[in-house]
Amino acid sequence: MSFELDFTTPSPPQDGGPARDVYTPSRLNREARILLERGLPALWVEGEISNLSRPASGHWYFSLKDAAAQLRCAMFRQKNLFIRFAPKDGMHVQIRGRVSLYEPRGDYQFLVDHIEEAGEGALRRRFELLKTQLAAEGLFAQERKRPLPTLPRRIGVITSPTGAAVRDILHQLQRRFCTIPVLIYPVPVQGATAAPQIAAAIRCAAARAECDVLILARGGGSLEDLWAFNEEVVARAIFDCTIPIVSGVGHEVDFTIADLVADVRAPTPSAAAERVTTPDSHEWMRIFGQHARHLHTTLRRHLSRHADRIGWLERRLDQVHPGAELRRRSNRLNELTQRLGRCLSHALYRKHSDVSQLAARLRHGSPEMHITTVKHRVDVLEARLQRTLHRQVDQLQARFEKATGRLSAVSPLATLQRGYAIVTTVTDRVVTDASALTQGELIKARLAKGTLIARIEGLLEAPGDSTGDFK
Repeated sequence: MSFELDFTTPSPPQDGGPARDVYTPSRLNREARILLERGLPALWVEGEISNLSRPASGHWYFSLKDAAAQLRCAMFRQKNLFIRFAPKDGMHVQIRGRVSLYEPRGDYQFLVDHIEEAGEGALRRRFELLKTQLAAEGLFAQERKRPLPTLPRRIGVITSPTGAAVRDILHQLQRRFCTIPVLIYPVPVQGATAAPQIAAAIRCAAARAECDVLILARGGGSLEDLWAFNEEVVARAIFDCTIPIVSGVGHEVDFTIADLVADVRAPTPSAAAERVTTPDSHEWMRIFGQHARHLHTTLRRHLSRHADRIGWLERRLDQVHPGAELRRRSNRLNELTQRLGRCLSHALYRKHSDVSQLAARLRHGSPEMHITTVKHRVDVLEARLQRTLHRQVDQLQARFEKATGRLSAVSPLATLQRGYAIVTTVTDRVVTDASALTQGELIKARLAKGTLIARIEGLLEAPGDSTGDFK
């Protein structure tokens, strides 16, 4: 979706024309924010952190800069909770997020959803993640590492054929044990294709089984230079290899995943050559002489000692019959069986007692008793409520009947029952004076039962009244 905003200044309105569209700062900032957020997708940005701020709210505010510009960034607390490293000023990072605008101040900013280290920092993070994963799978376990052969018939070297590492290894092997043949598996030790070729060379050496031990080596370098030996494919090839592997990658301070998976880790390629030929040929000749002399002396002493031992055992065999030892061990077994039975009985009794106590506590704390009590209380209150209602109804009934009697005594309806009538005009005006009527006028007379409509034919003179009949 895209849209455009027209910020051109409109001409002054003519008489009777439309009013000009004037923006307020808040409206302009709001529409600018919508334009930025909808017009640009989520982006990856790389740069150096500066002016990092961590207020008490938990949000992160910083600037991401390069050589020519800087970008104000904000990473809110709900996003940075999942970051596994602590960013700091000067750190080179890659961030993912979206462009926005902070309306109250009109500040252009980048809202960060994810942040990760760039360059060597990212490599070290990948190193730690792979190290943790492979350790959890058991690739570094000491119990699976194979011992090196004492005197290998052939040594395999997996390294670059043109590097300094292969020269150092061959020099050490020539000096220490020149009669052992060496087979070199040439591979690149740096670059994007190095790791797959190293893994393939390890599998090839294992499949051909031409060597008794393998040396995996290269010279020193940066973390990027050594990264081929931190790849998972190389680690799994070392783990699956059936031939013991000595890792001699980099200098003594360098440490790779290959070092952790290998059967033996050497600090340098030269040290790896020493590990597979320990001791060297001259040392072996000296040790052989010592062993020959020691063996001659030991054999004489051993034969003499065993002759005495055989005589003592013959005498002991005559004194101690195997049946006695069997009976002693049988008695010990019976005793242990009885102790085991007593211990089991005691444990079962204690558990049974604990269960009984818990059952009693459960019955005592059961809500059923409380429910019964509350139900009884409800029944009592309901009965009291019914009695109170009946009593109040009876009292109100009596008052009603009394009021009805009093009302009937003064009601004009009671008078009508004695033969009287209430005379009104057709407009419902009560007539109390006959002179107020005219001859021929309609009147209504309400009786005790029903109402009559009559016409005035004449007026009789009431006693004490001088008015005569209508004429």
